[in-house]
Amino acid sequence: MSDTIQAVAINQYGDEQTLEMITLPMPTIGEHQVLIKSKATAINPLDWKLRAGYLTSMFDWAFPIVLGWDLAGVVTEVGSAVTDWQVGDEVFARPATSNRGTYAEYVAVDDELVARKPKNVTFEEAAAVPLAGETAWQALFNHGHLKAGETVLVQAGSGGVGSYAIQFAKAMGAHVITTTSAKNFDLVRDLGADEIIDYRNEKVADKAHNVDLVIDTIGGQSQVDAWSVLNPETGRQISIVGEAPETADIIKDTKMTFKAIWLIPNGEQLREIADLMADGKVKSIIDTVLPFSAEGLIKSHQLSATHHSTGKIVIKF
Repeated sequence: MSDTIQAVAINQYGDEQTLEMITLPMPTIGEHQVLIKSKATAINPLDWKLRAGYLTSMFDWAFPIVLGWDLAGVVTEVGSAVTDWQVGDEVFARPATSNRGTYAEYVAVDDELVARKPKNVTFEEAAAVPLAGETAWQALFNHGHLKAGETVLVQAGSGGVGSYAIQFAKAMGAHVITTTSAKNFDLVRDLGADEIIDYRNEKVADKAHNVDLVIDTIGGQSQVDAWSVLNPETGRQISIVGEAPETADIIKDTKMTFKAIWLIPNGEQLREIADLMADGKVKSIIDTVLPFSAEGLIKSHQLSATHHSTGKIVIKF
């Protein structure tokens, strides 16, 4: 095995042209880590927001910064205290957030964050899951406390987080409403949506009523408008994009609740998602697969920033 690896990294904040291929030392692993040979990674808004310098107050890292926090691959080395994983295992993970992300040929990952890749799922399909899937899971269940029989509105159901949220909510036994454009109606219906709102031509407030939970993936006016569809007694809105300025005033004298969340990587939840995928209850929607190269990552960032990809953008090694 070589003692160096190739990675796509940034040496300064800026646009997608700052992404470049560099050579780094082979990662060394701690006693509770595994080394994974990358087969696929995926793109998330976190990647290009961090690349552009929007998150320096949260992540004050030294350059070079390797972006990417989705991984599917094969275990090539295990730490001395690792008992659950062996060399050759096919796995996927949402690694801890650091300046050594997954746009790299090999990645060191904490053993507790790893899940076994289901046999019926490709590396590309597995790589699409961790960040978006765990975000959807935590929004629905850890923070949204969704229960069987409740109604949930998933904003932007054809997007990365939205497409998983629909499927998880359906598997839990919820009634699922979602927003998307008309061209994606068949897709979100296939994922399990019971009611679909064409956000370009219909108002959410005209179509949805007495909703228990809203999963906000858009923010701004979409978040504000969603308060009018919530059950005034049980209504709660969970956002993955922060709080709109108007929200606090809208809900201050109501029983409705709001929470903006940030993902905490969780291998146990990823393993639950893997079980649903193995059972055929959850699948990844992939918009585009691009090669692992500076050019591939540049194009993937450009695509992701349009907010119009259906499902996930994946990089294949």
